[in-house]
Amino acid sequence: MRAAAAFLTFVSAAALAQQDPFPLPPKEWPKPVMDAQRFTFLQFDRLEYRAQPGANLGMWDFQGWVGGDYNKLWLRSEGETEMPGRTERAEWQALYARRISPYWHLQAGVRQEWRPEPARNDVVISAQGLAPYWFNIQAMAFLGRGEVSGRLEVEYDQLLSQRLVLQPRFETVLASAAEPERGVGRGVNHVELGLRLRYEIRREFAPYVGINWTRRLGDTADLVRAQGGEVSERALVLGVRAWY
Repeated sequence: MRAAAAFLTFVSAAALAQQDPFPLPPKEWPKPVMDAQRFTFLQFDRLEYRAQPGANLGMWDFQGWVGGDYNKLWLRSEGETEMPGRTERAEWQALYARRISPYWHLQAGVRQEWRPEPARNDVVISAQGLAPYWFNIQAMAFLGRGEVSGRLEVEYDQLLSQRLVLQPRFETVLASAAEPERGVGRGVNHVELGLRLRYEIRREFAPYVGINWTRRLGDTADLVRAQGGEVSERALVLGVRAWY
């Protein structure tokens, strides 16, 4: 009996296949997953006021992208301006980003740094992602006019509660050649350490308070001293982190 039932089932399936080799799924089935959608994202990682000896500073650092799961157009900008006064440092980047693993993107594109003057344009190659133990890393290389420079940024979010987050931050910049007219020396230019405590009123909006310390090094420190500036700066920071 079982053999007869299996034979009848096979014959029925073969007859249906001949009538419609690609039948539509039943109407009660759920719709297929839309895995080729386009999304947008914008994040102000740091939008802050720095109170420090001498001129206080306003600082911005934001990035955003549009694209799918694997390919994105990535935009990034950061800079500092005296309060009140002129902009001391400013740049923007336009990048193509390709996801190479669940937690990492490889990026390539262009950067324009219009402060300090004279402005310069570079090719950018960078990697951005989440390293083991939940370290957020951005490693960037800039190539232009036969010179190479780089920047490394590392952040770590330590959850003290469901809404209170402590974030240590490290940044360093290096260059293969000196640019005295722009106040940039050869080698490691500076290191920056920060500690920020933010309160997430919502996940998308979090004011914060913290401290920041910057130390210029090597040839860059010599250039700053020659211009009568300070090679080390400490600041109290007040700001907001938001994303959309």
